[in-house]
Amino acid sequence: MKKFVTLMTLGLSLSIGSALAASHAGAPMAGASAPAMTKQQTKMGDCNKDAKEKNLKGDERKAFMSSCLKGQSDAQKAQQAKMKTCNKDAADKKLKGDARKTFMSSCLSA
Repeated sequence: MKKFVTLMTLGLSLSIGSALAASHAGAPMAGASAPAMTKQQTKMGDCNKDAKEKNLKGDERKAFMSSCLKGQSDAQKAQQAKMKTCNKDAADKKLKGDARKTFMSSCLSA
């Protein structure tokens, strides 16, 4: 009877231990190195570093971080600035409909 109780206790201990080990299999162990950063995290770090070097604060920093994280190229930034200027000019001239379309087309292609 003593052997039976001892074997049952030992078996129960082993099964509980293995169940705990399986439940913590995905958890990082103490002293284990941090997982590698994702592409987005690396990009965020680089953009933060650039913003800090340029001493950007407030709205300037927000705008810079937004464009940096979107990965806009210089050509895209230039096109966006041109679109903004053409939109403003069309609004100043109070153009509507076909006249606006024609103006925007010629303005953007210039």
